[in-house]
Amino acid sequence: MAKAKDDIAQALARLKSDGVEFLRFELPDLHGISRSKLVPLQAVEGYARKGLNMYGGILGLDTASNVISGTGLNEEINYGDSNLFPDFSSLRRVPWKSNTAKVICDVHFKDGSPIKAAPRYVLKSLLETAAEMGYDVMMGHEYEFYVLTRDTHQPLFGGVHIFNTTRNTWAPVAEAIVRALLGVGVDVITHNCEYAASQFEIVYGPATDIAAADKAFTFRNTVKEVAHLEGYLATFMSKPSATTAGSGCHFHISLIDRKTGKNAFVDTAQKDGLSDVARQFAAGILKHAPALMALIGPTPNCYHRIKPHTFAPSNISWGIEDRSALVRTKATGDSATHHEMRGASAMANPYLSAAGTLAAGLLGIQNKLKLQAQSKGPSEDDPSHVKLPRSLEQSLANLGADAVFGKMLGADFLKCYLAVKRHELQRFRSHITDWERSEYLEVF
Repeated sequence: MAKAKDDIAQALARLKSDGVEFLRFELPDLHGISRSKLVPLQAVEGYARKGLNMYGGILGLDTASNVISGTGLNEEINYGDSNLFPDFSSLRRVPWKSNTAKVICDVHFKDGSPIKAAPRYVLKSLLETAAEMGYDVMMGHEYEFYVLTRDTHQPLFGGVHIFNTTRNTWAPVAEAIVRALLGVGVDVITHNCEYAASQFEIVYGPATDIAAADKAFTFRNTVKEVAHLEGYLATFMSKPSATTAGSGCHFHISLIDRKTGKNAFVDTAQKDGLSDVARQFAAGILKHAPALMALIGPTPNCYHRIKPHTFAPSNISWGIEDRSALVRTKATGDSATHHEMRGASAMANPYLSAAGTLAAGLLGIQNKLKLQAQSKGPSEDDPSHVKLPRSLEQSLANLGADAVFGKMLGADFLKCYLAVKRHELQRFRSHITDWERSEYLEVF
């Protein structure tokens, strides 16, 4: 408690010396979207010490902010409030807003107990499990997204000219986003246009433990906010249209031995330089991939992206440098060795894509799973591999049935997540699409 109070005092002193007038208390919601309250500096200390009240069911809302019953966070607690507590290790200046900073928060019930359905809590709990097993976790999220006109939602340019220099910075919004990311503390490495028209990719460096997911959360919400301020729409929607490329999030992960500080995935004495730990971790991802898909493909739209010959994996496979595999292993023989889980949609909550991948990998280590042989050619062309789920219904059923994987995520989270996602599916299935009207209205 004394340490927490000291952190608050240090943070307040820093904010005052930097001339900050307002602090955003940000909560990553179930979908990875930032929910926040703006607090004048003079009110920050009281809320930091006692908690900032916010509607307690905020994590039990669907993507349209409908209040969902059965989550454990709404009618069960009489729609009461929760408290946000800032994690000042995440404190960052917001360079595109005057005299404003932001901080990511953890959320608690009014009795002081943590809300275990919170995605950030789920990931932090799994990071504690990893630490107990002797590992720190190095992670990085690699996003694709579209920048469209705000009013008509049209691309800024046509064609499929990946890495085209002119299109990399077709509009000033590209540089504005990169500068904003650098200003908010995201260590951008590269920026370029992606495969499809008006699709982009900005890559930044990895980080250890919760800081990695916090960075991904900040990245995605910064891109959207700055694009909006510049007069555009940035979208991480997996498939904005049937004729465009999908947007994914390639998730990179390795384990660091806490005793030696070395990459636990490396063993130069073994084939391909991969340790037993690396192989077991990959085997865990493959074993629990059907359930993992519910977290990394959280909407019906995500499944339009999962198909062969699109550099998006369609089956449960792994391979060294295999871009068609679910797990692409970067076996460099040195500290850069890691796994790249390529199945996640850009829509996936970064805390949950990290938590799900970590949970599966740790289960692989705990159970000493044996990694199957990789395909001789591209994994997507190997008919022996089991296909990934092709719908959110199937993935949610797999998540509910995978008891050991679900236990790693926690019962409170599973209750909330399944209730919200099943409600979203019910809304989706009740919608009559334009395709149906065009196809059937006249002929029948």
